[in-house]
Amino acid sequence: MIPKEKVQDIIARHDNLEKELSSGDIDPKLFAKKSKEYSSLGVIIAIAREYLKFDNEKSDLENIIKDKKNDTEIAEMAQKDLNDLKLKKEDYENKLKIFLLPKDEDDNKNAIVEIRAGTGGLEASLFCSDLFKMYEKVCSKKRWNLEIISISKSEAGGFKEVIFSVSGNDIYSYLKYESGVHRVQRIPKTETQGRVHTSAATIAVLPEAEDVDIQIKESDLRIDVFRAGGPGGQSVNTTDSAVRITHIPTGVVVSQQDEKSQHKNKAKALKILRSRVYEAEKRKKDHERSTNRRSQIGTGDRSERIRTYNFPQGRVTDHRINLTLHKLDEFLSGEIHEEMNQELRLKEQDIKLKNLN
Repeated sequence: MIPKEKVQDIIARHDNLEKELSSGDIDPKLFAKKSKEYSSLGVIIAIAREYLKFDNEKSDLENIIKDKKNDTEIAEMAQKDLNDLKLKKEDYENKLKIFLLPKDEDDNKNAIVEIRAGTGGLEASLFCSDLFKMYEKVCSKKRWNLEIISISKSEAGGFKEVIFSVSGNDIYSYLKYESGVHRVQRIPKTETQGRVHTSAATIAVLPEAEDVDIQIKESDLRIDVFRAGGPGGQSVNTTDSAVRITHIPTGVVVSQQDEKSQHKNKAKALKILRSRVYEAEKRKKDHERSTNRRSQIGTGDRSERIRTYNFPQGRVTDHRINLTLHKLDEFLSGEIHEEMNQELRLKEQDIKLKNLN
């Protein structure tokens, strides 16, 4: 049973936002945020209004059934309507429960994804490249916009590190489950005796912070410029275009040298830095609200081994929900990535529902 007060709060919030947005008297910086909240409430508002009518409708039908003046046919019809009403109420109650679940306020944000080669040397860098290609395909399939921020290549042709941003609708709500250690088991091309090697890559998914989310003062930044390194020849940068930014209060450091323009490197570095500082603050708050951490399915701990990609057996296993898909190629091509993600979302939803009751 959902308290009426909670349902009334939903309706009141929806009505207040409607007045505020239609008045035009609203801070432009908050307009987008409040518009999203209003749209979110719009999905459930009709159900909320109907839910509050159930008790009166139930009472009316029960009075018809109890009234001896009514003939049997009318009483039977009222009983059928009452049974239908109870089922409808149960359905609406479940939908309201899901809507009222604690939400990650960052779910509708864009994301910055950082993939780094872990243990396994050159083979780990190749796996890092494979993971990046997988996310490229997932983004293409979902028509999300992926923009590379920086890439550091390895001698084997893989990536030591790749950082990219993804923009679209509710990006973080989907990609946040990818944070953690991804392990690969396969026979490297350089292996002559056919032995299976285990390598790893670490993924960090950060909600892309906006100015309204976190204010970073210029006085808190130390900005150093230096000459970008290069492989030699014409591509060597002969100007001090590379940028290193240090956020003094937190010690977060970001370096950027992929662009030839110092201005562009600074803009990219600030984008990453803002998201890292925001994530650090978010993590701090999450630990303070330990119940919130218990309701999450490993969406943030980069040291947690979350998934294994086993090439000899053609399977991918997510260890958080003990789900194995024997379709590794389809998973890496982005075709069935949604299947895994949906199971992760359902599991987290289930945990939150239990905590709500």
